[in-house]
Amino acid sequence: MIMKPRKHKLTILKDINPSKPYQFIPVSDIAAAFRSSKYGHAADSKLAKPFDRSSADPSALCRTKFAISGWENLKVCFEREILLINRHRFLYTFRTCQVAFVGFVTATVFLRTRLHPTNEAYANEYLACLFFGLVHMMFNGFSELPLMISRLPVFYKQRDNSFHPAWSWSVASWILRVPYSILEAVVWTCVVYYSVGLAPSPGRFFRYMLILFSVHQMALGLFRMMASIARDMVIANTFGSAAILVVFLLGGFVIPKDDIKPWWIWGFWISPLSYGQRAIAVNEFTATRWMEPSAISNTTIGLNLLKLRSFPERQLVLGWSRCPSCLCNSLQQHSHSRLGLSQPLVLLHFFPLAALRKARAVVLDDPNEETKTAFVSDVKQAKIEKKGMILPFKPLTMTFHNVNYYVDMPKEMRSHGVPETRLQLLSSVSGVFSPGVLTALVGSSGAGKTTLMDVLAGRKTGGYTEGDIRISGYPKEQQTFARISGYVEQNDIHSPQVTVEESLWFSASLRLPKDISKEQKKEFVEEVMRLVELDSLRYALVGLPGTTGLSTEQRKRLTIAVELVANPSIIFMDEPTSGLDARAAAI
Repeated sequence: MIMKPRKHKLTILKDINPSKPYQFIPVSDIAAAFRSSKYGHAADSKLAKPFDRSSADPSALCRTKFAISGWENLKVCFEREILLINRHRFLYTFRTCQVAFVGFVTATVFLRTRLHPTNEAYANEYLACLFFGLVHMMFNGFSELPLMISRLPVFYKQRDNSFHPAWSWSVASWILRVPYSILEAVVWTCVVYYSVGLAPSPGRFFRYMLILFSVHQMALGLFRMMASIARDMVIANTFGSAAILVVFLLGGFVIPKDDIKPWWIWGFWISPLSYGQRAIAVNEFTATRWMEPSAISNTTIGLNLLKLRSFPERQLVLGWSRCPSCLCNSLQQHSHSRLGLSQPLVLLHFFPLAALRKARAVVLDDPNEETKTAFVSDVKQAKIEKKGMILPFKPLTMTFHNVNYYVDMPKEMRSHGVPETRLQLLSSVSGVFSPGVLTALVGSSGAGKTTLMDVLAGRKTGGYTEGDIRISGYPKEQQTFARISGYVEQNDIHSPQVTVEESLWFSASLRLPKDISKEQKKEFVEEVMRLVELDSLRYALVGLPGTTGLSTEQRKRLTIAVELVANPSIIFMDEPTSGLDARAAAI
């Protein structure tokens, strides 16, 4: 039965009688009745007064972007990098053996019995050997390009969900690459230096090793920076080819500095290899054995070669070439977003015990004793499970009022004579998402369900958003909103070389508050694994989708568990659907 419009809207609530059949009352009538009541007037009077921030509870809202301090963030990222390096130990072992093998081949090609520091011809062969060492150390860092691109999706997901800042991840990765660069420089130097017959001075030996170390660090930083900028393997390979062209062709060996055209001289100064080439040449050819008089000039052999190749004639101090690349890498990772962001759905927490309490009265009135016994057993089990949840859950309500969303008018529509400059996708949308209530947006594809969820979750990076979005009465602050929310993406993005338990522990370590002890975090991770039925797969590697590791269904449960271990109050979820689909909220 549809209720007829009333003349006196203030009497709507008074006319409701629970004993009478249900009658539909429009929302607008209920809203008008509330505004006309004393409660509505009281609410308006409170809203008219400015909010006193000093009276707010400090624990009412999250006031920091990250759950733990910067030092603890760096520590957790450092431990994660050690774990990943250990999982990739075959790659690093193979690359080290490759350095030793190529060094052995180089030593046999430039064997010292065939090279003598007696004239400029031999000096050029020594210079070629030095250049080849630099080239090999630089090429050995190229493998960081695909490794970095494969890790970027996980990094962007964790960065956007406020797991950690970009700098803590990049600094930890840089620090742990330093021992590896030292190892490669030591292996190459020990195999090649005295076998070829370079200057035997101990000081020049260690300076040669330092130069190789710096060039290797530069190469690692350069290719990681390219991967951060490109974020795609095809684009990164294009960037890498162009960079290698500039670095090698204008590095000072193929074409001496004085022979480079003036309009290309900028390539010499931005080429990191040019600084390494100048330093390693001066380190060798200023040695005492190259101070013999030259047969073709009035200077020594060493200084004559340096002059012919446009190298400086005095000792150089090689700068820390890794630092600019590392800094650019951190800036790129901080500002860039990953390609192809997925679309969110909203989920809110609810507990199974709520349904058990509602069903209690019905079940206990059942005369069947077996039904009562089964119900009591389920209640006891549920209480045990609830007791296992050691971290308290804080239910929050999400409200939104008159939400509008616009995008720039497409050029095709402008060409057809549309005068407006903006296209409206959402028009005055209002609603409430309550904890414990399953909320679903149902409609055909293109109806705007995903757009609305994107706006509410703050995932829209473009366009223009208007309206009021509140979390339990407080205006939503996007920077700290990630602390109380989780986001389960449509694409299950995880590190393939870690186990299920390690993935959950990494998420819990970064996202749970620092006042929670390590033992409590471990217990909470165990409880979440039991909840999503992943405890039997705790030691299984995640692997690559469709090839190794977890199945599609198990990866989805892991994605949900990674968000649950953060103990969020709101979870956003996106699932692939087609036809008449629904966007729902509920865990």
